[in-house]
Amino acid sequence: MQNISKPSSVEWKIQLEKISTLSEHYFLKIHQIREQSLKLSREIIRNSAISIRASHRSEFEQARTYLVTAEQKIESIIDICKDAPEIHHSRFIQDAQKEYIEASLTLAFLTNTSLPDIGNFSISPAAYLNGLSESVGELRRFILDQLRQKRTLDYERLLGLMDDIYTLLASVDYPDAITNNLRRNTDIARSIMEKTRGDLTAASINKT
Repeated sequence: MQNISKPSSVEWKIQLEKISTLSEHYFLKIHQIREQSLKLSREIIRNSAISIRASHRSEFEQARTYLVTAEQKIESIIDICKDAPEIHHSRFIQDAQKEYIEASLTLAFLTNTSLPDIGNFSISPAAYLNGLSESVGELRRFILDQLRQKRTLDYERLLGLMDDIYTLLASVDYPDAITNNLRRNTDIARSIMEKTRGDLTAASINKT
């Protein structure tokens, strides 16, 4: 029968110390990456919110400037997280990407320009689609602002755009775990679209 050597208590201690050291280095590195990424994500969300506000005020150049700043911070996060993919897929980074997409889409819709490329900046499709769902609310805000100011506008075209967005979102039939609760945001988008349809109908009736 072959003798199996057993590690001594001294060897166990050395092994445990190695585990402790390596774990400490790993978690310190991940923590630092997370803190840097969290700070940048908050700045992306802030710049995106300011961009949306500027778009609704027709301050489109200012809106673009804040989006460029947000893009630079998105690129910084990608660089910081290149050795920590587990951080890059964190929910707070996904939320920052979503807000950036919402702001980019709002500017595109209000200036009748091309939509942001879904392949840009390594933004996840889930973040893109959730940003698209929230842009429906910005379209409603724009429509109501124009109605209050009694401006002539092709409201049916905008309502059709909202319907097209909803149709796209509703076609994505995958678990919430991989779409970041897109189904819930799709339901909200549908509700917003129907409310807007009702508002436009009421405005049309009152106008006659």
